[in-house]
Amino acid sequence: MDEGPQTRLARSRSALGKYGARASLGGACATRSLLALLAAFLLLAPRLGAAQAPIATDRVASATAQATRNAAGIATLPAVATEQDIPHPLQVAPGVYVMLGNGDAVAPCNHGIVANSGFLVGTSGVVVVDTGSSYRYGRAMIETIHRVTPLPIELVILTHQAPEFVFGASAFRDAGIPILAHRRTAELIRERCSICLANLRRTLGEEEMSGSRVTVPDRTVDGTTRIEAGGRAIELLNFGVAATPGDLAVRDERTGVLFAGALVSIGRIPELRNESIHGWIAALDRLGGLEITKVVPGFGPVVGLERIGATGDYLRALDASVRRAYASGRGLVSAREHAETPDFRTWKLYSTVHPQNVQRVYLELERQ
Repeated sequence: MDEGPQTRLARSRSALGKYGARASLGGACATRSLLALLAAFLLLAPRLGAAQAPIATDRVASATAQATRNAAGIATLPAVATEQDIPHPLQVAPGVYVMLGNGDAVAPCNHGIVANSGFLVGTSGVVVVDTGSSYRYGRAMIETIHRVTPLPIELVILTHQAPEFVFGASAFRDAGIPILAHRRTAELIRERCSICLANLRRTLGEEEMSGSRVTVPDRTVDGTTRIEAGGRAIELLNFGVAATPGDLAVRDERTGVLFAGALVSIGRIPELRNESIHGWIAALDRLGGLEITKVVPGFGPVVGLERIGATGDYLRALDASVRRAYASGRGLVSAREHAETPDFRTWKLYSTVHPQNVQRVYLELERQ
């Protein structure tokens, strides 16, 4: 029986009191994820010794001096997470490295290392893309980069403001490295990230989050921009409000590798943060028309361009499922339980994030 718009609205507001809060960042780590990390370590360890291309003597001298200055700035900082906890860098193209998180929910057993990050090694320096969920992880990235190359870290780029990606930035700030993001992302970090940090402290503990703090980017862009950093030409792609209000995708012009940030999630349910999915789908469609060789998603394995369609497929299925539930007269509570996307039930966090996504789409329909 159709409840009518007023009745549905009243039921929805009542349900918000019960269901409106975000799911806890905690949760158990799957045994298979730990085994996967171990397997990845065993496979990738031999690559770490691969020699870098020869660098001119004067550049090495300059880079070594800068690296020494950077090291001096972090010499007295807290110890990092243990070596086995930090993802080893996977070289996916010449000079392009990825550090893969496990894609699970943040929990003590994974130290919050769930999202992907990476770095680009150019002719004169290094550009970092996203910094992980803690100061310790950011510090570990710095040390990992210095083991790969003597070149200085010149710039950090944050693709969006989600907590799994930004709190390592404080380690780079302490090393005197500039941090860049979209202007809207910088604003959201300033306005909201203190709450995210408190949540992470409760989930991971004070020791794990030691040194972590809200770090607002000191450089911003307002739209798609081309920059030169570290001797690499980089495109910062912005398609308007999509997965977040200030998404940037980072494309390395030399290799065509794209760091997609929040725009792409593979094997993990993407989180709808803006209560509207149409801008996100449009952004994915535009990415599909670019010259891209490999895609580093925010969560999940490195894939070819053809695989980014899976994120859009989920969003379309989500939208259609919620619209059917709404049109049939289901209230919010019932929609959360019955608006399913069966093809994506095996993706990580389906049981927690998918119902939240259903709620956001449902409430958007009520406001129309």
